[in-house]
Amino acid sequence: MLYVYETTNKEGKKSSGSVDAPSIEIAINSLQRRGLIILSIKPEKEAIPLFNRNINIFERVKTKDVVVFSRQISTLFEAKVPILDSFRLLASETSSPLLRGKLEEIVADIQGGAPMSSALSKHPKVFSKFFVNMVKSGEESGKLDEIFLYLADYLERSYELASKAKRALFYPAFVVFAFFAVMILMFTVVIPKIGVLLDEVGKEAPLYTRIIMGIGNFFQEYILYMFILTIIGSIIAWRYLRTEEGQYFIAKMMITLPLLGLINKKIYVARLTDNLQTLLSGGVPMIKAVEITADVVGNKVYNSILLDVAESIKGGSSLSESLRQYEEIPALVPQMLRVGEEGGRLDFILQTMAKFYKREVDNTIENLIGLIEPVMIIVLAIFVGFLLIAVIGPIYNISSGI
Repeated sequence: MLYVYETTNKEGKKSSGSVDAPSIEIAINSLQRRGLIILSIKPEKEAIPLFNRNINIFERVKTKDVVVFSRQISTLFEAKVPILDSFRLLASETSSPLLRGKLEEIVADIQGGAPMSSALSKHPKVFSKFFVNMVKSGEESGKLDEIFLYLADYLERSYELASKAKRALFYPAFVVFAFFAVMILMFTVVIPKIGVLLDEVGKEAPLYTRIIMGIGNFFQEYILYMFILTIIGSIIAWRYLRTEEGQYFIAKMMITLPLLGLINKKIYVARLTDNLQTLLSGGVPMIKAVEITADVVGNKVYNSILLDVAESIKGGSSLSESLRQYEEIPALVPQMLRVGEEGGRLDFILQTMAKFYKREVDNTIENLIGLIEPVMIIVLAIFVGFLLIAVIGPIYNISSGI
């Protein structure tokens, strides 16, 4: 079997190629006998016909699978099971084919001499930069079992937080979509037919019906142009949103929208404080912890803020002083952080703040859901009532004239 490799010699000169061997262990021994230091080695992928390929472009490893993996490997490390044996066991036991493939590649990289954190970093869609840096801190501190357990808890918390936000938006989005679908059907099909019927019997439609008919006629006459403009606008918007400026615009909008902006701001602050606490308690230096948190916070505005904060800390400022100048950071955060810095309990304060803002998110979402439903019922009832009057009124006039 062929194995592709990347190596370096004692002078630091890199080389790559392939070696034929019955197993990866023999391939590694063969390269090491040549005095080469192995950077990576893995089986050469065979060419698979297109119609036989397992195309998984839309597939991804679920957060739940990564949580289970983290808990299991924490248990194995606590039981002193060797790293390679642990990864091999979990690769064979996982129910996710995609994760199994990633773990098998990680096994090959570790067997080739790569550190675990380096092997994990080759799969950024599965293991985030935050995850990899936490594992690296565990390698340095010798507390890998604790780190993986911590990561499992952290991923579960993040998943629950995101799920609650999505659940809060799902019902209103579905109702609004259904309402607009009914509106389009009424404007383009039902109302025009009523107009034809009124013309046939020589009746004049009421003012409110004529307004609805005018909107319906506009839809019918210009629907193709509107569709084309929508497609063109969507393409332009998609291209713009892929730029740095576009992503920043969306990130800013996400925290300034009425109601939703308040929820998102609390979500990002909860994530920011939770990430910092996790990294600092894992032994990651302050500046590095802030930079990593900037990468994983999930919002360009907060990403930019944290990168600026990292530069301020390099210049001698404290974390609380650096955060105080940004309106996107609630005033309570730098106040509490200053107390933690002066008392030498910064990680405890960060943990307290993370719990506080997660509770705030939960309460805000529950209150918002309780508020959205009655408001939407009232607003939709007004619109639906107006449409019903516009439809039933002319029909009643026609029937009364017969």
